Amino acid sequence: MPPHAPSALNQEAIARLVRDFYGDVLKDELLGPVFRAEIGEHWDAHLQRMVDFWCTVMLGSKCFRGNLVHRHMQLRGVTPAHFNAWIQLWTQHTQHRFDSASTYKLRRVAHDIGRQLFSSYFNGREHQAPANPPGPSVHKHADGGRKAS
Repeated sequence: MPPHAPSALNQEAIARLVRDFYGDVLKDELLGPVFRAEIGEHWDAHLQRMVDFWCTVMLGSKCFRGNLVHRHMQLRGVTPAHFNAWIQLWTQHTQHRFDSASTYKLRRVAHDIGRQLFSSYFNGREHQAPANPPGPSVHKHADGGRKAS
């Protein structure tokens, strides 16, 4: 679980987040079978690729190259429940791990990717896309200004 004090956002902290998160993905009764079937014995390579992805997004490292939608569209047996389970687990693993701005960005990116993949899988079907991540919400005021809460 995350430490009590927020970690500095760096490659080591992202690698720890990815390892912890995917360790629980493998244990998850819904997610585990899909990931084990697809990744098999290539977990080290997958984890490094995910570290590269999150370091690119969060740190601007530009070490990740790839097409997430194309790669994920090759998976079979994915249901809306998989998306919800993945995002709930991601939310748990990002909780209190980093400062609030970093946590929000980690969740925002995960939700944006989830919505894009969900739409690619289920476009035109009767399913509900993953909800917005918890975090600051923006409200319009009568004077037209915006305030984060």
